[in-house]
Amino acid sequence: MQHFKSHLHDEAGTAALGAALSRALLPGMAIYLHGDLGAGKTALTRALLHAAGHVGPVKSPTYTLSEPYRVKVDGKPANVVHFDLYRMGSPEEFLDAGFREDFNGENVCIVEWPEKADGVLPPPDLHVFLTVAGSGRDVELQPSSALGTSCLQRLQFAPNL
Repeated sequence: MQHFKSHLHDEAGTAALGAALSRALLPGMAIYLHGDLGAGKTALTRALLHAAGHVGPVKSPTYTLSEPYRVKVDGKPANVVHFDLYRMGSPEEFLDAGFREDFNGENVCIVEWPEKADGVLPPPDLHVFLTVAGSGRDVELQPSSALGTSCLQRLQFAPNL
């Protein structure tokens, strides 16, 4: 599967995609979320984390830059680390904070605003592009590694038509 494209008609569609993605995740994945403010990056991540077993609030770590969650990935306990790099001033801040250590082949790392750490982020396994389209959003998932391709092959999602 080269890539996945869909139109999500509403917030429920975004939540359904997040849940489907949680079931397709594999340990060690790095997922980069792309999209303007309000495109649904945090909503997608929240749905993914709740579907993976997190109970409680999920907010974008805009000020802390990262937030770890202990959930199930591929049926086993795992860490998902949610990054929001929007307020980061330079790629060096990412390195200085020690965040690169989270990309260790076991954790799943989900990164909002990855362009803020260009040059220091490890390469992603999956790019997720979200674009506001009317009252919904368009989404495209593009794998960039064998792990990302495996994730897309496992993805079972039928958009609400």
